[in-house]
Amino acid sequence: MAHGIPSELLMNTTLINDLAAVAKDAALLQGVLMRIKDSPNSSEVVSYAPFTLFPSPVPKAFFLQAMAVQPHYNTLVDKISQDPDFLQESLASTIAVDDFTARLFKIHQLVLKDGRLQSIVLGLNRSDYMLDQKEDGPMSLKQIEINTIAASFGGLSSRMPDVHRHILQVAGQVEVSQRILDNNPAFGLAKAVAKAWELYGSKRAVVMFLVEENQRNVLDQRFIENELWKRNIVTIRKRFEDVSESGKLDQDKRLFVDCQEVAVVYFRNGYMPHNYKSEKDWDARLMMECSLAVKCPDIGTHLAGTKKVQQVLAKPGVLERFFPDQPQVVEQVRATFAGLYTLDMGAEGDKTIAMALATPDRFVLKPQREGGGNNIYGKEICEVLDKVRNGADRMAYILMDRIQPVPTQNYLLRRGLPLKISNCLSELGFFGAYVRQGEDMVMNDCVGHLLRTKSSEHFDGGVAAGVAVLDNPLLF
Repeated sequence: MAHGIPSELLMNTTLINDLAAVAKDAALLQGVLMRIKDSPNSSEVVSYAPFTLFPSPVPKAFFLQAMAVQPHYNTLVDKISQDPDFLQESLASTIAVDDFTARLFKIHQLVLKDGRLQSIVLGLNRSDYMLDQKEDGPMSLKQIEINTIAASFGGLSSRMPDVHRHILQVAGQVEVSQRILDNNPAFGLAKAVAKAWELYGSKRAVVMFLVEENQRNVLDQRFIENELWKRNIVTIRKRFEDVSESGKLDQDKRLFVDCQEVAVVYFRNGYMPHNYKSEKDWDARLMMECSLAVKCPDIGTHLAGTKKVQQVLAKPGVLERFFPDQPQVVEQVRATFAGLYTLDMGAEGDKTIAMALATPDRFVLKPQREGGGNNIYGKEICEVLDKVRNGADRMAYILMDRIQPVPTQNYLLRRGLPLKISNCLSELGFFGAYVRQGEDMVMNDCVGHLLRTKSSEHFDGGVAAGVAVLDNPLLF
């Protein structure tokens, strides 16, 4: 492995097998854990979360570039969330054909109609990148997406540095082990939640994690919960169903769930259509949005993270709307954009479709969905576009240039699967945390990073989707 693990170590089968056993125990000792698919709600059965045997090389310059731009992305998301005209203009075509985005946007309109009650805004997001190496150009950092709701793995990634340090020490790579960065997103994310809770102003009030029914990744969330408990902040975990059954607003629009006042609603659920199992779940979301509780994210911030907004931001002159008289910031943010193209009805959308059909392997077709495993590649792009090219349904998608990263070799440790060397691709994420009260930005930080790696045979999918695994960057 260039710039990191010697190739002779990668090929030493006996040592690799020994290291894999050490690695799995190290992950268990550090709490890098997930519940298993067969028992997603059972605390009796857990296994190590999938991870790489060795850290993966990442150029230091691109790592620092992504870290430096994260506070600007925090600011951008926050400004978009406060600009209803921009959201209306950007999402008009999408909400005409995508029922899920339309339901979210309807809630946004109802909140605006009643007037925003809460001046405190809490944002916890993660901006994801890959390194693009085109044949005819230099390597560059390109953003895949920004996650403004339920950005995961801040907890487990906080424990990964010690796992890889131990593996490398056992492998006799002490100097390499010292190059692994400290990383504690759980602390930084919790710090922002705690600040929002403090500004809310009631020590009796709780932080409510809004969670899914089946939650394999609960331990990732527990790291953040535990950081809040260390600050003597009470946390509770509730589902949409719980909020629907026991939630209510008092005359001051304070939110109570099971008779507990809620200062902060932290959404770790609600980003996919199947998360809303009934109209009662949608009613619960509306009630929370209309309450005095701080929402993470609030509905405007949720919409700011849609793929359509990402595509619109890449159009000439749009970033300047949010960063007037800040050309250097505009340049920093725009430098991370990949090519993004509209499929709206009209000549521009027609041109996009013709381009995609002619060379589908150059692009990724993206619906307005989060959570991994939703993107469309290769010949499937042609199949989908052939069905929707002449109708409004095409507006539910955007097209993006396909990133061409340089593969590296590594071993992916997954429960129940054989150990073998793989050609791997990595995706680098940075966690952003911000708190605003009125016009005062109280906190705006990059609070940590996440490296996920997958076999190059897989086009799409994250750790929770069972494709990617946790990793650490080894800077060079």
